[in-house]
Amino acid sequence: MVSYKDLGLVNTREMFAKAVKGGYAIPAFNFNNMEQLQAIIQAAAETKSPVILQVSKGARNYANQTLLRYMAEGAVQYAKELGWEKPQIVLHLDHGDTFELCKSCVDMGFSSVMIDASSKPYEENIALTKQVVDYAHKYDVTVEAELGVLAGVEDEVSAEESHYTRPEEVIDFSTRSGCDSLAISIGTSHGAYKFKPEQCKRDPKTGRLVPPPLAFDVLHEIEKKLPGFPIVLHGSSSVPQEYVDIINAHGGKLPDAVGIPEEQLREASKSAVCKINIDSDSRLAMTAAIRRVFDEKPGEFDPRKYLGPARDEMKKLYMHKIVEVLGSDGKAE
Repeated sequence: MVSYKDLGLVNTREMFAKAVKGGYAIPAFNFNNMEQLQAIIQAAAETKSPVILQVSKGARNYANQTLLRYMAEGAVQYAKELGWEKPQIVLHLDHGDTFELCKSCVDMGFSSVMIDASSKPYEENIALTKQVVDYAHKYDVTVEAELGVLAGVEDEVSAEESHYTRPEEVIDFSTRSGCDSLAISIGTSHGAYKFKPEQCKRDPKTGRLVPPPLAFDVLHEIEKKLPGFPIVLHGSSSVPQEYVDIINAHGGKLPDAVGIPEEQLREASKSAVCKINIDSDSRLAMTAAIRRVFDEKPGEFDPRKYLGPARDEMKKLYMHKIVEVLGSDGKAE
């Protein structure tokens, strides 16, 4: 048993309470490798933003759970080296799908876990969430649950259609499950292809897809039912078109990739939404930088010469999200 407190990590309880009161959201950035982790910590340390390091089931299998534990501990020490005296860093399991996986993460030093039983019948979702909550809370690990279904594909998580969260269910669900935060479905979606072309309009000037707006009416209804309760948005990458253009200009093929407009995420951040998940945007930043190097310098084979620029591009993206979109900068002085 490894306690996250021994690794220098924190859970989300106090972090979320401050965010709800302060009208901002905490960035939850997924990572799979060292360069992503370096970029996240550099951006959070320089902006003094609390940050959630997210690891999916697939990323955990890819990176190895033991290495992840030491990477998280190293991230805290690295943040201190960068001048962040009291880092507020969470290590979070994203989309855990079984009790066993969530238990394993708690036992290996994660400070927060998500149990995603949203695809199961309502009562099964409550029962599995409560089982995870009962175990995690013994070790002061916070638990995120999900109610409603997001469309799209992210690692092992896949759904054809989304189903908005029903506001009339949230009080019963949160009370009976005991979860600490709730991921809801209001029109966000996983992956770089968040919407089908037929769901969108096309900008006549640019020819780009314009996605449908988020269902803020559903969000506001949920806020009324659960005042002050931490709400989470998954699938909230904006799919920056400059990265899509760079990828396509250097041999890639991402036609009609479209994400959630940042102004809608800014609006959500000022509400009870206190955690916003961003994964695809960093993948796009990394891929754009690497493709550019490979195309412009075809003789380059030193990984540092293409992963270094990728890290720099991701750091720039993370800082933009923290300062310009989520408003979490300076909240972890």
